[in-house]
Amino acid sequence: MMSMFCLRSRVIAMNKELNNNNLMAVCKRRGFIWPSFEIYGGVAGMFDYGPLGSNMRNNIVEVWRDIYKRREGFIEIDSETVNPREVFKASGHVDEFADLVAYCTKCGSAFRADHLVKEFFDNPDVLSPEELDAAFVKYGVKCPECDGRLGPTEEFNLMFKTTIGPGSARVGYLRPETAQGIFVNYPNLYRYNREKLPLGVMQTGRGYRNEIAPRQGMIRMREFNMMEVELFVDPDDKDWGRFREIKNNSITLVPNTGSAAMTMTVGDAVGKGIIANRVLAYFVYTTQQLLVRLGIDPERLRFRQHLCDEMAHYAADCWDAEVLLSFGWVEITGIADRGCWDLSRHAEFSGTELTHFRKFDEPREMEIDKIKAKHRNLGPKFKDKAKIIAEAMETKHPSDVKNGILVLNIDGEDTAVTGEFFEIVRVREKVSGERVIPHVIEPSHGLDRIFYSVLEHAFDYDKDKDYAVLRLAPEVAPIKVGIFPLMEKDRLDTMALEIYAAVHSSHTEAYYDGSGTIGKRYARMDEIGTPWCITVDYESLEGPQKGTVTIRDRDTSAQKRIPADSVSETIRSLLSGVSFNDL
Repeated sequence: MMSMFCLRSRVIAMNKELNNNNLMAVCKRRGFIWPSFEIYGGVAGMFDYGPLGSNMRNNIVEVWRDIYKRREGFIEIDSETVNPREVFKASGHVDEFADLVAYCTKCGSAFRADHLVKEFFDNPDVLSPEELDAAFVKYGVKCPECDGRLGPTEEFNLMFKTTIGPGSARVGYLRPETAQGIFVNYPNLYRYNREKLPLGVMQTGRGYRNEIAPRQGMIRMREFNMMEVELFVDPDDKDWGRFREIKNNSITLVPNTGSAAMTMTVGDAVGKGIIANRVLAYFVYTTQQLLVRLGIDPERLRFRQHLCDEMAHYAADCWDAEVLLSFGWVEITGIADRGCWDLSRHAEFSGTELTHFRKFDEPREMEIDKIKAKHRNLGPKFKDKAKIIAEAMETKHPSDVKNGILVLNIDGEDTAVTGEFFEIVRVREKVSGERVIPHVIEPSHGLDRIFYSVLEHAFDYDKDKDYAVLRLAPEVAPIKVGIFPLMEKDRLDTMALEIYAAVHSSHTEAYYDGSGTIGKRYARMDEIGTPWCITVDYESLEGPQKGTVTIRDRDTSAQKRIPADSVSETIRSLLSGVSFNDL
């Protein structure tokens, strides 16, 4: 007999499917997203973007670039997707990047253990393997597939492992985030920025996580797209000049104190200590600006602070942008204060200095620790290289000494020098500044989750009329304008094609359609989110309305006559924010 847990799980799954199956049908039929490898049965957690999906995804990226690159002045890089093991050992992903898995002892199916008990706990992902096993027994949790008994919970590292090169190759991993490519390039980026902070760096690209059992469509994918930003700041200067521009704007927060969701100004959130500092708060609000601009309903958007035992291993603080979907509240962006974790770890593991030189307004006399060579011991051991080694040693910082050993690069080779050849002494000197490890603020955006969330929030389906409209923000819509001849004859098609050629560009995607009734063409455009349609009719060719065309607004179905030779200019005006009513 099927357990109550198994029955509940199936009912919940059916309700979710009923809530979004119309949207997913549109997405597949119209070329937004397709299941990957469908002719071979598909692979869970993998999707391909079709023509419209690719356009829309690119439009989302451009809005993100407009905010971070053009408004904030951040720089963009593109780093490798395959990284050597050392990178992820330093970052902590080799040891820490795991989910808990439970296997069915009967059918062998694998499940994320915390997902099996999420209806019994507010934050099941913080439970230990022992606590999850106990919860399975207490609540009678069985395999949702066959009602079999679940085996013991165990850890499963989510990174895809590979090798770099043949034979005795280096171990590598497909990156689970794009961030590490920015951190390991910090010396290059710091030089590029003329050794100044703050330094904002952005990157978009693929990430890979070998998810245990992805069952939520585009919400949980094994190969996914990210838009990540790493902002390097002086640890003693967590302010942001533009903060004053947004401090009086409202934001909905769910702090980790157990309080209910509360709406307050950004300034109050910082003043009351709910958000730790102005830089973090500024980019939490910037995330809200981005998501609302993309088409996320602000009434279905909130920012939830991670619980202390939920925080990622690298995070000092983290807020998730969550949106309400048919799946419930879903995280689509994380804004983290990563502190100095990443640069400190990569400096330790690579032996490279990853610091910022903080200049003083005036030189200060300070007591500082320095490495001093023991020349008397160096000579007998290193002979003619003793002087070079002594000079190299004294350029190093005491923090470079690891376990009593200082590693120097002499003529391209690493030379390990033990404590018998140097000492750390405290001296009083006039110094012009000091070296500090920058802290990092990271807004990390899940592009695929944002893509799906925008679609679901824009989807409007009239069940009685069986009519679907995607009310996408114009700058996100994959096609901006449909161009139609009323009939494909009598020179109507010729005029429509001329307008299409004038309008269609890399910035204004247009679509020519001359088949079917005009009503069906409007319906096709509404279904894919096209904001406006232009129709060339017989009045466009003769009579009082000669030289004009009809423009139709998607959301109101309102229509106006405009000059045919001004269609391009009109569409550009609408895309820049001019109201349809003001045409």
